Amino acid sequence: MFSLRRSPAAGDPAVAPAERIRIPEEIWVLIAAAFVIAIGFGLVAPVLPQFAQSFDLPPFVARLELGVTASAIIVSAFAFTRLVFAPAGGKLVERLGERPVYVSGLLIVALSTGACAFAADYWQLLIFRGLGGIGSTMFTVSAMGLIVRLAPPGLRGRVSGSYASAFLLGSIFGPLIGGLLAVFGLRVPFLVYAGALIVAATVVFIKLRDSALRDKAANTTPLPGLSVREALGDSAYRAALASGFSNGWSSFGVRMALVPLFVVAVLDEGPEAAGIALTFFALGTALALTFSGRLADRLGRKPLVLTGLAVNGLAMTGLGFTTDLVMFLAVSVVAGLGAGLLNPAQQAVIADVIGNQRSGGKVLAAFQMSADTGAIIGPIIAGLIVDALSFGWAFALTGVVAFAAFLIWLGARETLPEKTSA
Repeated sequence: MFSLRRSPAAGDPAVAPAERIRIPEEIWVLIAAAFVIAIGFGLVAPVLPQFAQSFDLPPFVARLELGVTASAIIVSAFAFTRLVFAPAGGKLVERLGERPVYVSGLLIVALSTGACAFAADYWQLLIFRGLGGIGSTMFTVSAMGLIVRLAPPGLRGRVSGSYASAFLLGSIFGPLIGGLLAVFGLRVPFLVYAGALIVAATVVFIKLRDSALRDKAANTTPLPGLSVREALGDSAYRAALASGFSNGWSSFGVRMALVPLFVVAVLDEGPEAAGIALTFFALGTALALTFSGRLADRLGRKPLVLTGLAVNGLAMTGLGFTTDLVMFLAVSVVAGLGAGLLNPAQQAVIADVIGNQRSGGKVLAAFQMSADTGAIIGPIIAGLIVDALSFGWAFALTGVVAFAAFLIWLGARETLPEKTSA
């Protein structure tokens, strides 16, 4: 049977003490860019569902009274195009290299986001928002590829945690700023987000232009590729696909689509409170990220993934039963804590499966597709449940999805290099 494990020899960097290895400078550039990207993404998160509802709904949607579902579709459109374009994104990375694909992706999202600010109706907003998913896939897969190739094996959990922390710090400040900017109009956050992405693209282009990283087109000795079929032979990769789907459903789908609407419709608060709710979720994640990456490198990936799924699933279920803003914010912190425990370990598993000596563009794209599938299906199904039953049932289903991923991970192997070599 195909195996992705290897037994490092003495002196191999893969088993060198993590304390002696420094994070490469190029990764710090990506971390800084991730912060800028997340600031912009957080700007539009609290206003997007309400912006969608500000337009006249399509007649058949209005007749069926599916207002929440219509807003959820706008949120899902971004993830849908990410999913459709993911295979092409993986091929672009393997053919052109990570850096040019990364910068191009950021610019595509910037243009599509700026166009959203000028949308004249629901359908235009749906199209413009969906087009941004193409660029998002490009820079997401590229960044993951660079991290896999540059991160020392013993620091993969820490690097993934640092990269995720940058996103979360941006996600903390972004919704707060976005909620405040909404006072000047729901279109303003989209314009600011477009500007932030242009800044991020410029930073990466300049800082990595003369670095040691070489594009694939200029590399005369390309790394051998790891196929998705080979990766699927590893129980850890299969489990990572399941937890990625759950995380996409919860953190990138239901949270973005339902939390702002729940705060306004059920708790009777304003759009600024919706931004605060998303920020508290991000605060919980940021708290977990201060230690989860190191724990994943020390204790193993699997314990952190299992704990994260359990905590996030239970808390997301509890959100639907909250009755006031204070309680909702407290449970949001716990849900974010679970996501912060899960993500660094989960990403480190993918890096362990691919390794430093193989190109994994298609494997990375498949993992990203699993998360995007959850982010697409989650908001739509949850929106239908809200329109037919209640918010409580929709949040409860999110907990069920997390529990299913938990069960799959129970049978998966540990991938931490020190443990597999032992």
